[in-house]
Amino acid sequence: MVEILKELERRRAGARAGGGEKRVAAQHAKGKLTARERIEVLLDEGSFEEFDTFVTHRTTDFDMAEQKFPGDGVVTGWGTINGRQVYVFSQDFTVLGGSVSETHGAKICKIMDMALQNGAPVIGLNDSGGARIQEGVGSLAAYGEVFQRNIAASAVIPQISVIMGPCAGGAVYSPAMTDFIFMVKDSSYMFVTGPDVVKTVTNEVVTAEELGGASTHTRRSSVADGAFENDVEALSEIRRLVDFLPLSNRDIPPVRPFYDDPNRVEESLDSLIPKNANTPYDMKELILKIADEGDFYEIQEDYAKNIITGFIRLEGSTVGVVANQPMVLAGVLDIDSSRKAARFVRFCDAFGIPILTLVDVPGFLPGTSQEYGGVIKHGAKLLFAYGEATVPKVTVITRKAYGGAYDVMASKHLGADINYAWPTAEIAVMGAKGAVEILYRSDLGDADRIGDRTRDYETNFANPFKAAERGFIDEVIQPRSTRRRVARAFAALRRKRKALPWKKHDNLPL
Repeated sequence: MVEILKELERRRAGARAGGGEKRVAAQHAKGKLTARERIEVLLDEGSFEEFDTFVTHRTTDFDMAEQKFPGDGVVTGWGTINGRQVYVFSQDFTVLGGSVSETHGAKICKIMDMALQNGAPVIGLNDSGGARIQEGVGSLAAYGEVFQRNIAASAVIPQISVIMGPCAGGAVYSPAMTDFIFMVKDSSYMFVTGPDVVKTVTNEVVTAEELGGASTHTRRSSVADGAFENDVEALSEIRRLVDFLPLSNRDIPPVRPFYDDPNRVEESLDSLIPKNANTPYDMKELILKIADEGDFYEIQEDYAKNIITGFIRLEGSTVGVVANQPMVLAGVLDIDSSRKAARFVRFCDAFGIPILTLVDVPGFLPGTSQEYGGVIKHGAKLLFAYGEATVPKVTVITRKAYGGAYDVMASKHLGADINYAWPTAEIAVMGAKGAVEILYRSDLGDADRIGDRTRDYETNFANPFKAAERGFIDEVIQPRSTRRRVARAFAALRRKRKALPWKKHDNLPL
């Protein structure tokens, strides 16, 4: 028995060694943790239960029989984050460059199947050179099997991808189908075709960082939701994100202890809106003053900054926030902000997370680039997302809510449950100046008359009371009381139940 136990430990030690000391040292030299070190940082101490430790590939071509490593380049299993179960796979770049073989893919599929069956999130730590060329179509089949699991798990369990090294070719499509993608600055990249292929085909000279680095995907392409300085920071932030999310669509988001009075009054909010209607202010200040302990987890912070998305807690419960940002493009809606917000709203609805919408929107961005880019359909995505969402929806209009953008931003007409407005809110088809120029064209040469008309329009329409008279606004509230009113609104909606007509699935305007 002693010899058997020694053999078991010898084999485990071989698996823990990965690709060997030299390759581990090379990984560390790049500022990267190994696959197992990453799991140790991500999960609660001592909670990891590994599966398929001794799996190896079955390929004999190209002398691969001589290159077998226990685990075959990916560490898989489950553990806990703050006591809550998650499944994880971590690709090991020290073993054959983390390349995906048939058995490597099968290990990932097994974990995803178990996560789906048991109702727990899947976290993928990606660090792979791509498909294992020596296995040919077998490695491509492995990717296809993983893709199918991504699709099956969509909106059933949260799926989080962390790109911690290369992720190229077909490998990028699995993270692309997950709910969140995060990257590590200067050490990770994603692209379908690399710089060499790009140069050959299009004659463009570009570096891997420029083509698919963290800055590119967080600022320009919107592929990634965030980027972090190093592996440890990335994994710590993933732990924080998981704490906001339910384990599956069958569970509710976790309720955490809170020490912030739900009735807290913020008198500074009474002066948040500038006297000049065209002067910007920072909507994040309002978000932080509404949230428990001022804790806000922002999603896609560096992309489409004219809209803000992320998670807060109210009375310890998770709430998704969508807010126009007057500091950027006056908070206008455009193609990028519409797509960003629509995806976030759909995620929240899929996992039963209530949605708070903070509105200060002058309309949709005009121009040929927007029209040629399909702003109509992209704007419709956000409208569609809000309209189909059945979770509790609370809206607060702080200042401008003009035109179709008023409707789109979680208006009463799209099924918002409780709609508040500050006294500074301006709810109208358009701003006073534009409206007067259309309504009183014959007076355009008379500055005094136009001035009088504009003031009349502002008095009659540039306020929340016309909408309140019609019941489109449930209450005009004091800015200082926003946290209390919003917290009570969501408390009143905790038992909300709403079902849409049966359908196989919707046909979102893609």
